[in-house]
Amino acid sequence: MALVTGANHGIGAATARALADRGAAVLVTYLRVEDPPDNGTPDAYRKNRDQDGQAIVSAIRAAGGRAEAIQADLLEEDAARRLFDHAEAVLGPVDILVNNATGWLPDTFKPVDTDRLGRRIQAVSAATVDRVLGVDAKAGALLIAEFARRLAARGGSWGRIVGLTSGGPQGFPEEVSYGAAKAALENYTMSAAFELASFGVTANIVHPPVTDTGWVTDAVRQAVLDDPQLLHVAQPEEVAEVIAYLASDAARLITANLIRLR
Repeated sequence: MALVTGANHGIGAATARALADRGAAVLVTYLRVEDPPDNGTPDAYRKNRDQDGQAIVSAIRAAGGRAEAIQADLLEEDAARRLFDHAEAVLGPVDILVNNATGWLPDTFKPVDTDRLGRRIQAVSAATVDRVLGVDAKAGALLIAEFARRLAARGGSWGRIVGLTSGGPQGFPEEVSYGAAKAALENYTMSAAFELASFGVTANIVHPPVTDTGWVTDAVRQAVLDDPQLLHVAQPEEVAEVIAYLASDAARLITANLIRLR
């Protein structure tokens, strides 16, 4: 059984579908986020972030799979325990954990109001740090801890952890808290790979390329073309295929890796 966070749209939703197609029951977790209008962000992306998880659950069920959806604010202290309790009650023990949810918002140390893509941007503050690191880093760590505790308690001998990252070791200009939070999640996941190996658990991080989850504009596509390190814009389903592979038996020898997709 798979628990996929942030699965109401984008890579999370595509991953839920990919895992269900391979026979996993899936708990789709999400938090509806109502973003204010922003000239640099398409309305489609804002709508994606504000939807619930029922559409993806319906699609999985229509294809013959098993899925449930639950809204959860990962900033709440007891969120990890409650999500695992719910998963076990409706679908069974969690064998696959995909840390996909993000508290993303663009923040910066520079005295500017918009980023290079014309999106509204905030100054780094206690609020931006707490939100992004709270979801991407702290919640990710607590979900891994809950996963490990329950797997050991039931005598489990198989498990998969996959985290999503972005940015890089040199920082993430104009998304500085996001980059820092993802770096922390990478580190937590690498530690899990070594500490939980004896339980048959693999843990890996996937670094997608620019992925069109609804936020990609013509300006973003041009930025990709202009950057020699960015080869193309991917679709969520392409990234989900890699995640689903890492969650399979075939990937049992792949652990403690950061896999950068191009």
